[in-house]
Amino acid sequence: MRRFFSALLGALLLMAAGFSPAKAAETIRIGYIPVLGSSALFVLDGKGWAKEAGLDVELVRFTSGPQAIQALTSGRIDGYVAGVLPLLQARAHGVDVKVVAAASIEELSVVARGKLASELPKNDGQPLLPATVKAALEQFTTDQGHPPRIAAQPPGSVPDTLLRYWLKKQLGFADPAKAASIVGVGIDAAQQAFLAGAVDGVVLREPALTVVEAKVPDLRVLASGHDMMPDQPGSVLALVKPDAPEHQAWAKTLTALFVRATTLLAQHPDDAVPYVQKALGGGMLDDAVLKKALERSAPYFISDPARIVAGVTALQDFEVELGLLHKADPVSELFNQTLWQQAQ
Repeated sequence: MRRFFSALLGALLLMAAGFSPAKAAETIRIGYIPVLGSSALFVLDGKGWAKEAGLDVELVRFTSGPQAIQALTSGRIDGYVAGVLPLLQARAHGVDVKVVAAASIEELSVVARGKLASELPKNDGQPLLPATVKAALEQFTTDQGHPPRIAAQPPGSVPDTLLRYWLKKQLGFADPAKAASIVGVGIDAAQQAFLAGAVDGVVLREPALTVVEAKVPDLRVLASGHDMMPDQPGSVLALVKPDAPEHQAWAKTLTALFVRATTLLAQHPDDAVPYVQKALGGGMLDDAVLKKALERSAPYFISDPARIVAGVTALQDFEVELGLLHKADPVSELFNQTLWQQAQ
């Protein structure tokens, strides 16, 4: 009976917001990467909201944003929940894909262990000064005869670009490649390399950050998400041709459900544990660890795409500076903010 009334309430809320159940002509394939920033997708799928709204949504897992973009450009998926920067590459190749909602901000942090961590004082909840971190990186290079190895995701991904942005714009290194030897690998491989001591630092998102903190006693946080870039753009919901007549109905409904799920994560993160556990943990991630990661991330689950426009603009300009993009296009063309506004 409770499930019946919950389903009825969900349908009434959608109808009150101007959304009627949308019958999907075919399966809607949404790619994602296995991080906490994708949690809204797991919630709307796990709670059955998509099916209640008449949508047949298939979740397709990838290990990095650029990998998902390859599937997007080849037409194998209809949208994705991952980092925003690879979408600039997709649009540069002529793909009509738009961000319709944000998912989270300030996801990424940089942490260190071993000799690099030993150069730094304990954080004790307080951020380290940029000058302190820069001096530690320089001292490591002098002592070891090579720069520290820091794992991120492949070039063009948000972790890679943001790491280089932080090294250059926040710490003041003229050449990020000389400040650190950046290792571009998949999300799981980056975490494993750090735990094994194969790299000195790593760019992490939740829940990996909470997992690693519990396993590495000497861990130091070099930079939080806010330290790397205030309102750092995180995961987003992006859809291919959301304005096309054949996509409008399901794009409108899916965006509304995604916003609803993001609001639940921000206000009642504990309610999301079983759905995120199923998607990310596979039964192997401790519920207490996942609960802690969700509670820590709750303030950063936001759906308003306008919140990240300035950050995307700054990072696009930086990718042009790095040579990853030929030119900077108007960032406004990447966003469709109408669907989010209607979902309110």
